[in-house]
Amino acid sequence: MKKFNYIYILLLALLAAGCKKGYFDLNENPNQVSKPGLPSLLSTVTHKSGINSYNVASITSQFVQYLAGPAAGGSTDTYQVVDYSGTWDALYYAMADIYDFKQLALEAGSSEYIGVANVLMAYNLSLAADLWGSVPYSEAFQGSNLTPAYDSEQQVYNEILSLLNEAITELSKTDATIKLAPASDMIFGPTGDARPKWLKTAYALKARALIKVSKTAGFDATAVLQALDNAYTGNADDAGMANFQLRNNWASVARSNAALTLGGWLSEQLVDHLNGTTYGVFDPRIEKITDLTVNGIYIGTVNGAGNRPPGNNTVKDECYVALSSPWTGDASPLWLVTFAELKFIEAEAALTSDPGRAYNAYLAGIAANMDKLQVETTKKSAYLAEPDVAVGQGSLTRELIFKEKYVATYLNPEAWNDVRRNDYNYKDFTLPENAVLPSFIRRVAYPNGETSKNGKNVPSVSSLTDRLWWDQ
Repeated sequence: MKKFNYIYILLLALLAAGCKKGYFDLNENPNQVSKPGLPSLLSTVTHKSGINSYNVASITSQFVQYLAGPAAGGSTDTYQVVDYSGTWDALYYAMADIYDFKQLALEAGSSEYIGVANVLMAYNLSLAADLWGSVPYSEAFQGSNLTPAYDSEQQVYNEILSLLNEAITELSKTDATIKLAPASDMIFGPTGDARPKWLKTAYALKARALIKVSKTAGFDATAVLQALDNAYTGNADDAGMANFQLRNNWASVARSNAALTLGGWLSEQLVDHLNGTTYGVFDPRIEKITDLTVNGIYIGTVNGAGNRPPGNNTVKDECYVALSSPWTGDASPLWLVTFAELKFIEAEAALTSDPGRAYNAYLAGIAANMDKLQVETTKKSAYLAEPDVAVGQGSLTRELIFKEKYVATYLNPEAWNDVRRNDYNYKDFTLPENAVLPSFIRRVAYPNGETSKNGKNVPSVSSLTDRLWWDQ
């Protein structure tokens, strides 16, 4: 994944800033370009989509106990009501740009740009819906309506599938008169024909959306497998954004921690999941996710309890997000969706109907994630040969699939969907200390900015334990 000139990205973002409509209608500025070109908007929307994967994951990674707060009783750790207006705004600003991007693509009659716009809208809309459930969409980007109605959770889900299906139709066309500008694509650029990769990504996100409703009566495992048949075939297909002003956002967290601006501490849950404490098997991926402490061990922070004594942890005796990791280094991409994740989706979807396919996909998912993390071949082979890992197709369980997928989706927002689908049913997974809820969190509260400006339409939320429609 090559880095682009970020000054160029900023200029494009400034050009695109004049395009907000509807929900984010602004007075016209004569000094701004009123109608930027498709390549300019492509840069903006692909960049913002990558950043939004971080924005959402920085919240949900504490819910799934990848990360833990350094102070006892931290608000996100302990399920307090937190105002996530910044994340809401980032998602809706991105979707406003994507809406304008699609309108311009429709005017130009470009099937490739239309397809990419639909993929990115589906992705960002999913991020919003997975946090808040019912959100504005159908009225959000049209005219001058500053108080749009909220679409129901199921309406939003159906719209996401519709967007992805439309994207598949458009990206399947090979005769686009205006093709994607490779140098402007912050996810699959800068060279070559990106259309096939965007098409595979549309199928990948469709498979992800279809597996998410596994608890519902309408779940169709066959449809999941059909989508996967047209999605990624290897790690080279993965969708990631690696174009930053300075560095990967998680690397900034790691650098701040090194400078004693504490954050990014790894949860005891994740560390014990990997270091042999929970499952009795040492997972070498921990060596590629974090560093040994000053005491030469891997140990995490207990969610809700804060750092262990002596207190502010300036001696680095607990693990945290590491610059040494291929996942969180300065130039590491922010991954939207990966081949490894898709193999675990395949394993889950095929488990009942085709155990052989499920088992092969399960092993392939582990191997792909280890390759992505640059685990040494001998260590990868040894782990895959462990009796508790290489259980054989007759002994493969949904629990094992979710156990391994939990590692593969490290710092990805999708992990919280899986954790909720799995009812937080991971070995030794416990409520955070000092939790203000009696059970695990299932959603977040609507942000203050929205309740103050659009309060008449904001749905009521009785508790953060309220489940979204697909999580019943």
